[in-house]
Amino acid sequence: MSEWVRVAAVADLTPGEKLAVTVAGEEIALFNLDGAFYAIGDTCTHAQASLADGDFYENIVECPLHGSPFDVTSGKALGLPAMGNSGCYAIKAEDGGLFVDPVPVTPRSLR
Repeated sequence: MSEWVRVAAVADLTPGEKLAVTVAGEEIALFNLDGAFYAIGDTCTHAQASLADGDFYENIVECPLHGSPFDVTSGKALGLPAMGNSGCYAIKAEDGGLFVDPVPVTPRSLR
């Protein structure tokens, strides 16, 4: 059962922007990719850095410490030194707000 939590206003996350939030103890990075919203785990699977502090372009965010690229649509690490998935969360825009379900759709995995 989804437990949607309002984390920001839609206006707070304009296209090309990113934002880190904490929901039910989960560190989550939000991204606006050309008007579509995505939410992934905010912690790099390699160096434990905040992905929301990294460079964001196209559908990629780079870890600010070692440059590992992550796909913001899935949380998947796309290159070394990071491996696995940072986690992916359901996100929706409704009534001017952004809502996240703190239960990951794709759990963080270091496989």
